[in-house]
Amino acid sequence: MTHGFSEASYWVIFTAITAIYAFVVMVLKLKKEHPARDWAQAAFEALLIATFLRITVVQTFAIPTPSMENTLLVGDHPVAMKFYYGYYNPFNDKLVFDINKPKRNEVVIMRDPTDKTNEMWIKRCVAAAGDTVEIKDKVLYVNGEIQNEPYKTHSSPLTISAFFSPRDNFPLTTVPDGHIFVMGDNRDESYDSRFWGALPLKKVRGKAVCVYWPPNRIKLIK
Repeated sequence: MTHGFSEASYWVIFTAITAIYAFVVMVLKLKKEHPARDWAQAAFEALLIATFLRITVVQTFAIPTPSMENTLLVGDHPVAMKFYYGYYNPFNDKLVFDINKPKRNEVVIMRDPTDKTNEMWIKRCVAAAGDTVEIKDKVLYVNGEIQNEPYKTHSSPLTISAFFSPRDNFPLTTVPDGHIFVMGDNRDESYDSRFWGALPLKKVRGKAVCVYWPPNRIKLIK
């Protein structure tokens, strides 16, 4: 999951500045030359530009859980390229201009695939459409081959039987068309495709490219 300033707080600020601008212009009816209106208009216009960039180009997030450790730690603020995989069209529930498809090992931003919330989640694509996925005793196989995953970690020494959970043992599955298979880098602390299935591409919202905060964690996401 991703939380923090990037979602709820941003829209609270957007609503507040919009309300102030409307109050100054429509209620107080201040002239354009008035300093208060000049400030409110400048803030409102800057917010519109920021919102446009946020929707179409880049967006920032905050990491609240350890599911992507050690690639992303709790408190890291990654930046996502919104246009990399295309744009989501809410009118037809599809991606448009989807020239790029998520590839193996890329870290993607998505809408909650369970549809229980409107939160943004972050996971790593480990398999694309047409690939077969299988996990045996915590080891990931894609198309029958063991994957080299230097980024993954396991926080638990226990291996759970598939009878109780798909966490450590996942049956051979083919990723359907229009989907990808995603997992957190911290395999024992991630709620991902092992539990809720392959991710529809229409849920993808961008590619995570770097961490910009805190300063000692600034880096490209590999």
